[in-house]
Amino acid sequence: MDKIRKHFIFHGEVQGVGFRWNAMHIARKYGVSGWARNLYDGTVEMEAEGTPLDIATLVDELKAGRWTYVEQIDEKTLPVQGGYGFEIR
Repeated sequence: MDKIRKHFIFHGEVQGVGFRWNAMHIARKYGVSGWARNLYDGTVEMEAEGTPLDIATLVDELKAGRWTYVEQIDEKTLPVQGGYGFEIR
């Protein structure tokens, strides 16, 4: 399956609850590369590159997080970059 790259902005209770740490561990579990970082407005920005199924699974698991509440997700497709690993910025 071909890889895609997505850019996300997660709104809700997503800062101070381990959201980025959880994103990194889930992404690594599914072989998704990219990064996540907190923004000043209380949202979390993330880019993820992998198969459509792996990215969808990553997002679903983030939405089901124990300590988080995802109210809204803004999403757009980006050109594939071919990165390796997932980091917290």
